[in-house]
Amino acid sequence: MSIVSSLEIVLQGMQVKIKRYLSDMYSVNIGEEKLTIEVKDQGYQINDELVQIDIKKLNDSTVHVIHKNKSYEVEFVRFLDEEKSMEIRIGNKIAQVSLKDKNDLLLEKLGLNLKSSAHISEIKAPMPGLILELKVKPGDEVKKGDVVLILEAMKMENIIKSPGDGVVKAVKAELGQSVEKNQVLIQF
Repeated sequence: MSIVSSLEIVLQGMQVKIKRYLSDMYSVNIGEEKLTIEVKDQGYQINDELVQIDIKKLNDSTVHVIHKNKSYEVEFVRFLDEEKSMEIRIGNKIAQVSLKDKNDLLLEKLGLNLKSSAHISEIKAPMPGLILELKVKPGDEVKKGDVVLILEAMKMENIIKSPGDGVVKAVKAELGQSVEKNQVLIQF
């Protein structure tokens, strides 16, 4: 099966699996192959070639595709939302697919990278409250989603999690301290 045929199957599957990422133009990488795709009324334009595909959704993770009188079954094995990438199985072959919509391509062209902007420098109090527990200290390495402290506000305990990966440089709050909204609690 050619790389274009594989891509055509992926495109149809994207409509089934990740509708929120579809746009008029995007870039798809399958392994080392990079292709530009534009959605047209008549089908898809892949690197200046217009292609047509028939597809039937079998279930939430599998589609049946007919292209140029050949039949393929495509299974979406894994989807990584943050990276906009997926792993698909076409027959007995597994392919890694990464996606970039027109907004991602524009940011890349301007030299901006969303992954590098995900670096965190501080965590601020989302609301006024009282520090009940501090789960980190300077020098601790935290991953995205790790609990860093517990803040009591309006008689409720709020778990504050790290929005990204980093190493704690300073803890600006103390146990039992009252804090105001947007007060810096932890620096990275």
